[in-house]
Amino acid sequence: MTAQRDYYQVLGISRDADEVTIKNAFRRLARRYHPDTSTEPDGQERFREIAEAYGVLSDPAKRASYDAQGSAGLTGATAEDLWGGINFADIFGPGAPAFGNLFERLFGPSAGPPPRGQDLHVDLFVSLEQVLTGGKQAVTIDRPGPCPQCAGSGSRPGTAPYSCPECGGTGQRAVASRRGPVMVRQVTTCPACAGRGRVIDQPCPACQATGRAVREDTITIRIPPGIREETTLRLAGRGSPSSLPGAPPGDAYVTIRTHTDPRFTRVGADLWHDLHIQVPDATLGTTAAIPALDGQALIRVPPGTQPGTVLRIEGRGLPRYPGHGRGSLNVTVIVDIPRQLSPWQRQLYEQLRAEDADTTGKIGQDAPRSGGRLKALLHGGKRAHSGREQPPRDPGGVG
Repeated sequence: MTAQRDYYQVLGISRDADEVTIKNAFRRLARRYHPDTSTEPDGQERFREIAEAYGVLSDPAKRASYDAQGSAGLTGATAEDLWGGINFADIFGPGAPAFGNLFERLFGPSAGPPPRGQDLHVDLFVSLEQVLTGGKQAVTIDRPGPCPQCAGSGSRPGTAPYSCPECGGTGQRAVASRRGPVMVRQVTTCPACAGRGRVIDQPCPACQATGRAVREDTITIRIPPGIREETTLRLAGRGSPSSLPGAPPGDAYVTIRTHTDPRFTRVGADLWHDLHIQVPDATLGTTAAIPALDGQALIRVPPGTQPGTVLRIEGRGLPRYPGHGRGSLNVTVIVDIPRQLSPWQRQLYEQLRAEDADTTGKIGQDAPRSGGRLKALLHGGKRAHSGREQPPRDPGGVG
């Protein structure tokens, strides 16, 4: 890439220019600064700059990245990445100047390096306890590697591949053609060896001349405390090897996922837990022990707690990543309404309903007495006593 100037200024257009405006600006400037016809002293450098600007602004994805981040959004892009997709015949018509040969002169041959290997993707499941503490975890990747039978040569043991006579071992074939007074040179993949640069007459029966076999590659990675769900970690060079000699391997991407835990639901750094309580506990209040990742936690359920109430314990969730501290342990109260009642239980519920209907507010005044009887009833069938009355004897016991 050339020294950075604003690409919109290079083409002399506004930042909201449409595709037609961008194309017309490039057509005009490219004809003016074409090094073979321009009399401008800096024509070649200006043409390189113009082509680079058009390569970026004519591609919607590259333009969006450039608008968002400037030149940083194009980090790692080569000249081939920037201008390789330009259709000169579409811009200049059949009589277009010989831009293909010119771009090779300005930016180098367009063939580029051999393609890298494919990337590999794998999921790694971890427990909530591992997310809490972090640590090291082994992950196994099925990774293609050299075939053990032919040692990666692709040839039957005892034989060897030889250099391709069509391309001389380069894996590429150059074809020259003349367009008017200009000679155009086009580089393509050699069809005889499929770009490998070598020919295998007797392929290895184990790998079918690929020279590769799948093997398990165990890698230990570090899990930071509080790592977010579906975070993807990149392991450079741990992907598949390239099919062409000398090309780099791909990368491996490990996506972290959390094992399902019946006790909790994870939402970011917070944990959610369902607490089931009985009607008396919701009415009178209670203290309950609930599970936590680092032991049990005690939580107070206030009197009159309604179904669906959320009680929060700060600092008992997962570590915030990145950041400091821990999230909350959120407890959703679920009040279990009895589906079946013994005769004694039903009589007491009927009595409570009658008292509520007869005297507004009476049930509130007598709530400690009646609630106490109800609690005793639903927790073991113990008989409650008061100064004025006793509940009827349960003939069948508590169901």
